[in-house]
Amino acid sequence: MGDDAAMFRLVTSANVACGFHAGDPVTMLDSCRAAFELDVTVGAHVGYRDLAGFGRRSLDMSFDELFGDVLYQLGALDGVAHAVGASVDYVKPHGALYNRLVHDAEQASAVVAAIQAYDPACRSSDCRARSC
Repeated sequence: MGDDAAMFRLVTSANVACGFHAGDPVTMLDSCRAAFELDVTVGAHVGYRDLAGFGRRSLDMSFDELFGDVLYQLGALDGVAHAVGASVDYVKPHGALYNRLVHDAEQASAVVAAIQAYDPACRSSDCRARSC
């Protein structure tokens, strides 16, 4: 939607959309390649399954639905990043999901549980140092 290539030359970290609110496999691939080449830290920008609303609509989801969606997005971006030599070093929820996590303990727990299930190191004190 913009000049992503130019932006990567200006930043030290980039939230990469994982396909549910925005992004697609080719965009994720291009972003991870650029990040790796320019030593930019990659973050998973997970969101609600809401392409039409760009992730700006809050969705009522069960714990398992949100857990699965976040886990899926982490796996997708991590797989693409790994293929080009990059890594996913943090998670930043997008839009309505980010806002909802502040006041919805069940959804917040689902997101945290998915991150911890994907990367068990995030259960330890090392997690803070890695920005997960």
